[in-house]
Amino acid sequence: MQGLKIDLLVIMALMLASVQFQGTAAQTTHVVGNALGWNIPPNGPSAYTTWASTQTFRVRDVLLFNFITGFHNVAEVSQAAYGPCTTANPISIVTTGPARVTLNAPGNHYYICTVGTHCQIGQKLTINISATSATPPPTPTPIPYSPTPVSPPTDSTILQPPSSSFAPSFTAVVPFSFLAIASAFFY
Repeated sequence: MQGLKIDLLVIMALMLASVQFQGTAAQTTHVVGNALGWNIPPNGPSAYTTWASTQTFRVRDVLLFNFITGFHNVAEVSQAAYGPCTTANPISIVTTGPARVTLNAPGNHYYICTVGTHCQIGQKLTINISATSATPPPTPTPIPYSPTPVSPPTDSTILQPPSSSFAPSFTAVVPFSFLAIASAFFY
């Protein structure tokens, strides 16, 4: 029975750790071009420029380039290579679609298709990656402890609930559900 209690404590610790790390591992997957995917855009590069202007890119986010292997690829290139669509010496290239590219560094990043003249006719993308992640909800200010009686708290010292935009995520609720089931089962 003692072994079961230790196993339960280990499981509980792992579940708690998974909840704690959820906020640090959060990322967004951006489907490049949405329904267009990573193809030759019908109206030139403005399709990808317009798409990128509606996105917020952060370090650890992922770009998903949807394309058919053999028809397209995606290469990250320097700014100097981006304008004239120079395909020699890319920073990286992925030839198998769909391609997932993790954004690892802040700043401007440039992507092109190196197949034929695809880049010259508009299959190119530039993005700006922010170094910061999403702003977490504000932390409430605790009421200071005093061993002597104090007057009732004022509005400024009462803990305020999180804003209405805060909602518990599914990934935080699931581990606690398993924890409750495990506790009921073993005790």
